[in-house]
Amino acid sequence: MGNFQNIFKRLRLSAKLTQVEMAGKLGISRSTIGMYETGAREPDFETLEKIADFFNVDTDYLLGRTDKITILPETAGRNYIDNKALTHKDERDIEKILDQTREQLTSQEGLMFDGDPASPEAIESILAAMQIGMEMAKKKNKEKYTPKKYKKD
Repeated sequence: MGNFQNIFKRLRLSAKLTQVEMAGKLGISRSTIGMYETGAREPDFETLEKIADFFNVDTDYLLGRTDKITILPETAGRNYIDNKALTHKDERDIEKILDQTREQLTSQEGLMFDGDPASPEAIESILAAMQIGMEMAKKKNKEKYTPKKYKKD
């Protein structure tokens, strides 16, 4: 199971929305979306419900309490989730690589980012970009290398 920040970001990206677009749909600021995705802040219950309604999932899924996505009957067919979504194993693999990379980045002396010593925020930015890239690569590989007889399209 994931945590809110990863699940929320994955859902937003699956819906092909920028942080600005997502903020507009939820009626909150772009910086708040950024804080949700970095784990610096979590939504209040009302916002959590708005997010769950928007993506047509339940709050337990958003909070990482369950891997099962429950589609609410009144909104069936309005699901924004990519049908080539990553499996739980894919997510674990990516998380493991990110944890190893985080450990390496934080243990290095004199690490520079954009000409300045790397701050924890800069390291998280690097890791967030890596996560997006790895998720996209895994999805592309699934699409490219899954034999036609196993595709669910």
